[in-house]
Amino acid sequence: MSTPTKIYLDESEMPTHWYNVVADLPEPPPPPLHPGTHQPATGEDFAALFPKALIEQEMSAERYIDIPGEVLDVYRLWRPSPLFRAHRLEKLLDTPARIYYKYEGVSPAGSHKPNTAVPQVWYNAQEGIRKLTTETGAGQWGSSLAFACAQFGLECEVWQVAASFRAKPYRRTMMEIWGGAVHPSPSGLTEFGKQLLAQDPNHPGSLGIAISEAVGEAVEDPTVRYALGSVLNHVLLHQTIIGEEALLQLAKVGETPDVLVGCTGGGSNFGGLAFPFLREKLAGNMNPTIRCVEPAACPTLTKGEYRYDFGDTAGLTPLMKMHTLGASFIPEPIHAGGLRYHGMAPLVSHIYELGLVEAISIPQTECFEGALQFARTEGIVPAPEPTHAIAAAVREAMACKESGEEKVILTALCGHGHLDLAAYETFLSGKMVDLDLPDSAIQEAMQNVPQIEG
Repeated sequence: MSTPTKIYLDESEMPTHWYNVVADLPEPPPPPLHPGTHQPATGEDFAALFPKALIEQEMSAERYIDIPGEVLDVYRLWRPSPLFRAHRLEKLLDTPARIYYKYEGVSPAGSHKPNTAVPQVWYNAQEGIRKLTTETGAGQWGSSLAFACAQFGLECEVWQVAASFRAKPYRRTMMEIWGGAVHPSPSGLTEFGKQLLAQDPNHPGSLGIAISEAVGEAVEDPTVRYALGSVLNHVLLHQTIIGEEALLQLAKVGETPDVLVGCTGGGSNFGGLAFPFLREKLAGNMNPTIRCVEPAACPTLTKGEYRYDFGDTAGLTPLMKMHTLGASFIPEPIHAGGLRYHGMAPLVSHIYELGLVEAISIPQTECFEGALQFARTEGIVPAPEPTHAIAAAVREAMACKESGEEKVILTALCGHGHLDLAAYETFLSGKMVDLDLPDSAIQEAMQNVPQIEG
């Protein structure tokens, strides 16, 4: 079957709503809990962190939520994003499989993250908020929020995981170009950060620590709120424009996926691509295998426990039922900095528990081997995060070569790697090593997880 390399949608075809998968699940997800009472959290419990509209989206079971017009106007700077058929990669692999990837690196920040940064900033602007605080790992989320804040005139303050802050200086520069203030985390600006630096002046940091610092600053000032780049329901909701567009694009060439793979750290990229296809699967319109792909050094789904835990290290957030390695878990500084969160999105965790999706973990050298194959055929240098999905797609394509099956494989290339070239240099020089997470490290971090029934 011959299909074009690039499949576009016109601006007029861009979806005007986000899809909420909660509406179609066979069982509702467990609610977040108040950290003090362990009772289901209310909207008021989130009021110091998020604007009313985002809290409503977080707790909503409504199937479709309209995208505000001003958000659509900013989306049009890069959306609809293209869907590519990886003809040259298929040829290299000599596979009968057809590989498609939805490319989110065309956004101003070079990743999928502005899909949620823009609406989050817009909703905060409607409530008169002057500044947003946030955390970032590799810097894609921080730069996306700084970009979005510049669009609507808000200040932006970012705590970047220290290991990434040191390894990726140009991410910091990008945030500063858009007006963001950036600090390494742990920092000397918060009491929690000072405590950690006193214990280890060269602390590598973690997303959980950076969240604690950003949340702690936000709750001190009623004109400041916090923005999260992954994990929560409303974040995954905003990302579903990826999958909604991909459905329309595949329909243009008469294709439906047999296998969908997505890199999975906090869950926003994976949920954004997968949830609309899961809707179609639950409705009986297609039957793809849907597979989460995570790093072997931070395998929350494949090795973590499904239980209530804090979203941050200091225990400031509501408790969420999710697959977790423990909020105190400090991951190794692998090159896929955006996939180093200790927990998985509650919605992704829930659908995994329901058996609606699968999960695998892949070591980073295999991921970068796949990235080189991809870059040398398709021309795009991937960010380290989606190399996990590329490696999974290559595995699937090679299995098709062995079996002779002509499967359709779909993934999301959630960002380019132009600011991640140091990771490629490490790989090309032979210095990159695989880091498997020992069970002892998980057991140690899990000792601090609250004991909550349910």
